[in-house]
Amino acid sequence: MFLGENLLAYLVMALGFALAAGNIMALVKPPPRARAEGDLAEAPKARSYLMIAIGAIAGLWALASLIR
Repeated sequence: MFLGENLLAYLVMALGFALAAGNIMALVKPPPRARAEGDLAEAPKARSYLMIAIGAIAGLWALASLIR
């Protein structure tokens, strides 16, 4: 198979953990000021927590698939 047998699992793991990490960073350290009119001062907390959960579940599921 092109690029390995577990390509899909690696991609899901990378994207899932990236989604979780990006939202964690947005919650921990928001930008110092809004860059343009209409930008939010900080990330919406409920949406960020939901995206962290979705990313972590996808990443852990893919990791478990690779370990199996």
